[in-house]
Amino acid sequence: MEALKVGTRRSPLALRQVDEVLRHLSEFYPQISIEVIGIDTYGDMNKVTPISHIEGTDFFTREVEDALLTGRVDFAVHSAKDMPDKMRVGLCIAAVTRPIDNSDALVSKDGLKIEDLKNGARIGASSRRRKSQLKRYREDFQVVDIRGTIEERLGKMESEGLDAVIVASCAMMRLGSEERITQRMPGDILTPHPLQGALAIEVRQDDRRLRDMLGVLNDR
Repeated sequence: MEALKVGTRRSPLALRQVDEVLRHLSEFYPQISIEVIGIDTYGDMNKVTPISHIEGTDFFTREVEDALLTGRVDFAVHSAKDMPDKMRVGLCIAAVTRPIDNSDALVSKDGLKIEDLKNGARIGASSRRRKSQLKRYREDFQVVDIRGTIEERLGKMESEGLDAVIVASCAMMRLGSEERITQRMPGDILTPHPLQGALAIEVRQDDRRLRDMLGVLNDR
């Protein structure tokens, strides 16, 4: 089988996600050869715009999809929840993988669970969903918008004086930092995104061979 090229964001988490997909693919195609192409996306370079302002757009996928449409890469791997609401013409999803963990995780500075955080605690969060649910759980929380890689978000506990941050449990697991999770959030406090923890594998719509090949990873 000829070598294939997979496009992805360059962040440590995105590269771990690609490793996960390739590991599963090798179970079906032991001789497969794949080159990983890292791509800088607008979402990675723009760390100012709040996530809650761009949800449902191609903020984190645009440049990777450009590479796919022009043939620079053969397929792409994304966090499924980062996919835009509307697919670009000429592209389609070959597979959505089984999520490894769909919960949200609290990482707190002092190892306190969410119910034990002090009155007026400052909590970093990104999505509109997380922000609104945190405020609904406790109105006294000061919910602070955070952006960046998982490592950068965790670092804001020191740099911005946050008491805790909310991130995806699956991200901590994929980065080998699961031990830093203070608490996996109960669903009645933070209801997770329906695609959290799953990966989306995107291909050109007319590439039937690759669609069928990658479809072995589809869990939907």
